[in-house]
Amino acid sequence: MLVKTYGSTLIGIDAITITVEVYVGRGSKFSLVGLPDNAVKESQERIWAALRNNGYKWPGIKITVNMAPADIRKEGSAYDLTIAMGILGASDQISNEHLHEYIIMGELSLDGSLQPITGALPIAIEARKQGFKGFILPAQNAREAAIVNDLDVYGVNNIVEVIDFLNGDRELEKVSIDTRDEFFSSLNDYQFDFSEVKGQENIKRALEIAAAGGHNVILIGPPGAGKTMLAKRLPSILPPLNLHEALETTKIHSVAGKLAKDTSLISVRPFRSPHHTISDAGLVGGGTYPHPGEISLAHNGVLFLDELPEFKRTVLEVMRQPMEDRVVTIARSRLTVEFPTSFMLVASMNPCPCGYYNHPDKDCTCGPGIVQRYLNKVSGPLLDRIDIHVEVIPVAFNELTGDRTSEKSAVVRERVIAARHIQDERFKDAKGIYSNAQMTSRQLRQICVLNEEGRQLLKNAMEKLNLSARAYDRILKVARTIADLDASADINSEHLAEAIQYRSLDRENWGG
Repeated sequence: MLVKTYGSTLIGIDAITITVEVYVGRGSKFSLVGLPDNAVKESQERIWAALRNNGYKWPGIKITVNMAPADIRKEGSAYDLTIAMGILGASDQISNEHLHEYIIMGELSLDGSLQPITGALPIAIEARKQGFKGFILPAQNAREAAIVNDLDVYGVNNIVEVIDFLNGDRELEKVSIDTRDEFFSSLNDYQFDFSEVKGQENIKRALEIAAAGGHNVILIGPPGAGKTMLAKRLPSILPPLNLHEALETTKIHSVAGKLAKDTSLISVRPFRSPHHTISDAGLVGGGTYPHPGEISLAHNGVLFLDELPEFKRTVLEVMRQPMEDRVVTIARSRLTVEFPTSFMLVASMNPCPCGYYNHPDKDCTCGPGIVQRYLNKVSGPLLDRIDIHVEVIPVAFNELTGDRTSEKSAVVRERVIAARHIQDERFKDAKGIYSNAQMTSRQLRQICVLNEEGRQLLKNAMEKLNLSARAYDRILKVARTIADLDASADINSEHLAEAIQYRSLDRENWGG
């Protein structure tokens, strides 16, 4: 007897429906075909034990399982439940009447209980698109899948619940989520706030400008100056995610298996902070069967690289193209996948190996040329993609102990949102451009027009501060963002002057 059940596989952050065909006939051999990996092949032993431990029989005759399309690699243990239902249906141990109406997925334990799967959200989206009535999956993933409307989602704890449901002996409770209520309930749920930071008003201002224009930032300062603390608070002043961005972000984290238990929707901007020992594939994504890396997990949020010069140079270099294209393409012999990578880069570094170059109180112990060699660990092309360079100095004792209260993140965020609205209107006809940081050279000439006073100021700065040529465009972009924060149609001299001070590393005499 031939029975078909349905599962799904992931290609990038999208799902493809897999038809599992099970034929039971004469013989005694078990065959599993359709490019399964080792985890799928091992499903036979898990299914056998789960059925026996719950009073069901493993058919003592020939079983052939085909996973179609046969030219797509199937990986992981999530097909256990799909194959088990096919075997039970083909051997007349359960009713086949409704099998074709559901996507069924889950990893089986030997006692028949179900373990969570990855990618439940993109699988649910594809199931609705393909016209399936419902999705049966482990209870741990049910809330995530229930984000998708017009699809019956059933979270189950063990194989017996699925069998009884398909036989009509049990009613399963549908898992329902109000997507918009779920989205708005935690939209402003941030762990850190700018008001908790004592002093460092100039750094907060720089991060506000970065958030308003989508600019990448590098913070240079001695140990303990507050670089990491400030970076962690940047997501709290970024504009809130819209529903489309939240769904896209959740899909990426779902595919990577990074969603917390019973989490349904990521509604706050992600903050990723990988260790400097990370590999190329860990950062940009990859593997034999490509999975998203840290730059994709930071999509629509912040990627924080602490101690930037300590990262392997090859790791940083492979990040350059995804920063420009906002998508990373990973090619393998059998498939090519794309992962989105639209993130803000925030990097931090000590100014030298000992950490005290330019420190107001402590002397640098590094020898001649050491500071410049340390800075040279970060390539010029990467620095060229960072608009704002900020020197962070330690907070004075009287500021740490003072009673002065700082602005809350919510107040700063309102100014950032207002500036982003100006940019939304400015770039409404420009495909793929959403902020000042993404402006092309042509747009820069059209939008960032300076008056004579501004041109003279910029010329003097370039000459007197020995700014490199690559600083020119960056200064104009940052000045445009500062003008947007002031709701000014024109870039004034004070906007330019502030933008110029954020190019520390472009001064040719920086680092001696």
